[in-house]
Formats: sequence, structure tokens, C-alpha cells
Amino acid sequence: MIKVPSILVGSSGGTLWMKVDGRGDFQNCSCVREFFQRMISKGHRDYVLDLAECELMDSTFMGTLAAVAFHLREKGCEMLRIVRANTRNHSLLESLGLDNLFRLEPAAGDPPPHSLHTAGANEQPPREQRSTILSAHEALVEADPRNAVRFQDVIEYLRHEIAEMDAT
Repeated sequence: MIKVPSILVGSSGGTLWMKVDGRGDFQNCSCVREFFQRMISKGHRDYVLDLAECELMDSTFMGTLAAVAFHLREKGCEMLRIVRANTRNHSLLESLGLDNLFRLEPAAGDPPPHSLHTAGANEQPPREQRSTILSAHEALVEADPRNAVRFQDVIEYLRHEIAEMDAT
């Protein structure tokens, strides 16, 4: 049976928690980005991302996390703590040079919230979805210039698609 991915959020002792249940991928990265933007604008400064139930992450999801980390840094927030990542996800983050943007912790030092709520999933129009994917991949390159070689074709393709959409 295929697990439907979901993003769960809650708070505990002033720390905001996000938990990925299933896959972290391009389909749920817009709600991740919007949640962090909303909470940062409300003045929250301490965040934990729990990956214990995250099967795997795609590059768009990891790029979205990188963009969030840059935004947190700009706002003077604590570094995003990523807890309980499985070996594969930990390795993916390291291979893209993202381990320098986050505090990767094998266990959750703080107690997680007693209850979590599903973050609102929102459908994006095609142009906005492509723009989100493009921004995520550009953040991966910003995080580690070595990623440019890995993602240059994706970035060029998305820029071309967005330009074509804008022209019509």
C-alpha cells in the first residue's frame, strides 16, 4: 500500500515542529515553504524538522529546505534542526552539501508536541509549481556551488518552460 505523504505541524515549548510522514517531494514543498514563511513573519525563531517517518526526499524538497534555511538566517532565527533522519536522507543532505545549513541531530533533544496538525496542502498552478521547483534547485546551487553541475539541466529546462509560459 502506498502511503499518502503529509506534512504535520505543531509546537512544543516555543519550538515549532514539522514532521514529514511519507515522502518529502515537489508535491508538498509549497506548503512547507508557506508554513515557514508564515511562522517566521509571526516572530517564531526555533524550528525542528522531524524526518523519522520520511521515506525519502527529492531534490525539490531538499532545495526548499535550503531556501528556508537561508530565509531563517536572514531573519536571525536559530538554525533549522533536522532530527531523526534515516541513513539515506542523512546521506542525501550531506551529498548536496546541505549539512552545513542545518543542525542534523540523530534524536530529538526536545520533546515533540503532543499533537500535530496536517499542514494545508495547496494545489499550485503549473507556472507557479515550476517556479517553486526552479527556486528550490537554485537554492541547492547557492548552498553548494558543486551542485550546479548536477542541476544545470533542470534549471535551464525550467527557466525555458517558464519563459514559454510567460510568452503565451
